[in-house]
Amino acid sequence: MARIMIAEDNQGTNKAICEYMKSAGHMLYPAMDGAEALKIFREQKIDLIILDIMLPQISGVAVLHEIRKSSNVPIIMLTAIDDEYTQSNSFDELADDYITKPFSMLILGKRITALLRRATNKATASAVSLGSVTVDFAGYTATDENGKIDITPKELEILKVLIDNKGLVLSRNQIIDDVWGYDCDVIDRTIDAYIRNIRKKLRLDCITTVKGIGYKFEMEQTQ
Repeated sequence: MARIMIAEDNQGTNKAICEYMKSAGHMLYPAMDGAEALKIFREQKIDLIILDIMLPQISGVAVLHEIRKSSNVPIIMLTAIDDEYTQSNSFDELADDYITKPFSMLILGKRITALLRRATNKATASAVSLGSVTVDFAGYTATDENGKIDITPKELEILKVLIDNKGLVLSRNQIIDDVWGYDCDVIDRTIDAYIRNIRKKLRLDCITTVKGIGYKFEMEQTQ
């Protein structure tokens, strides 16, 4: 369960998002204007924020700017404004995602889930040892007793997703969503080629194939 604030001045939209996310087991904090959003944020321990840009009293971008002075809480901008400047400005202010209206409630829910998972996994060590191989996710490098291993950033990103979800079976589409994001053109079978390369390059037999579903990482790594 996560504590999610919905800062959206359209009552119908706010209520619909709250009801949808409440059905997923989350605790919701609705805010109808920017001032109320900042008040809730300061008084409650919020795990994720859905933030409309065109809010009364204080704009969503101004709210985002104020929150980023003290917190890296995941923030999704939700707005009818889809011009490049507004989107760029939102990301410059360190928004985590940007969704334009009208939107799919299902996709919004999936993006929320992905951001919450990433926020939870941020504490994962940047460097891990997997047998004789040391992987530095921050530096995008892998080495063994013979030196540097030729491995691509995407291969390392996929490996990190598997390690962060150790013991869980991830579908190919889940891996794609985490590494490439939603609405990308990558097909699910592309993941099979990446997994083969990861296994070969890092000499890993701990990434198991779950037939008909996807992949699972099963290995105790040291830090």
